[in-house]
Amino acid sequence: MKVGVLTGGGDCPGLNAVIRSVVRKGVQEYAFDFVGVRDGWLGLLKNDVVPLDIAGVRGILPRGGTILGSSRTNPFKHEDGLRRVRETLATHEVDALVVIGGEDTLGAARELSRQGINLVGVPKTIDNDVSGTDYTFGFDTAVGIATEAIDRLHTTAESHMRALVVEVMGRHSGWIALHAGIAGGANVILIPERPFDIDQVCEQVKRRFEINYAPIVVVAEGAVPKDGQMVLKDQSLDEFGHVRLSGIGEWLAREISARTEKDARTTVLGHIQRGGTPSAFDRWLATRFGLHAIDAVKDGDFGVMVALRGTRIVRLPLADATGANKVVDPSLYDEFEVFYG
Repeated sequence: MKVGVLTGGGDCPGLNAVIRSVVRKGVQEYAFDFVGVRDGWLGLLKNDVVPLDIAGVRGILPRGGTILGSSRTNPFKHEDGLRRVRETLATHEVDALVVIGGEDTLGAARELSRQGINLVGVPKTIDNDVSGTDYTFGFDTAVGIATEAIDRLHTTAESHMRALVVEVMGRHSGWIALHAGIAGGANVILIPERPFDIDQVCEQVKRRFEINYAPIVVVAEGAVPKDGQMVLKDQSLDEFGHVRLSGIGEWLAREISARTEKDARTTVLGHIQRGGTPSAFDRWLATRFGLHAIDAVKDGDFGVMVALRGTRIVRLPLADATGANKVVDPSLYDEFEVFYG
């Protein structure tokens, strides 16, 4: 059996650990052959496929990013996309795919599965917003990086007695903002699931200054003010219809400065959150996902995604995993209310 492996969407710490795990077990236990698809779905559209073997995945476990490359390509947005995907798979005699990606990549995988292409999904995203799995790999690393940044910003904020706004990733969900904000001792945490009152935010900031404390505001890029609109970097759309976010942090800093007459600055962590070496947990989770994904291929159990439930890795239909984003439960956000302000 020949199996193709691809990584789609944004890069993420732990992708290489999945690739390594899939290939190691597939070759050693099942005598499968492997090819790597370059740059996600784009590789299948362009017939860009390379050999993949144990020697090719040696030493990649601690490396961030993906040795296969990635892109935000939607095969259904390209002319004859489905036909071209089929032709590439047929040309290289690929029997099945292991598709590693987030909501958009797995959404495309769901549609291709419905069209009869044999594939198994592996969830990845630093946003942790894929339904059906307790955690996605990449999230733990991103939270660790954001928490360290907040720790460092506390000291400079206190030195200058200014408010610092930290913008983290999170288009639809505030998992990174909430986890890193609580771990880093932030005073205000703003997430997409809970539209915020700018007047309340400024009151919380002022209260911290009144006790001679420099406040830290953590905001997810997708957070929006009540009766306001999402702040966009520009109006351009990717192939999945997403606008480019970033800007809410700068907007908040301007509003805080104007309303409180205190100096406020912004730090946008951006791609720093998803670059570099994956954490131990992300390596562990990614490795387990890879082992179970290739087991599903061996079993002929296609159209499924592997997922973490408690400490177990389970399989669930891709349709169940891609129907809606996993968002922060309001009760979880409220649980930490004592630390806000």
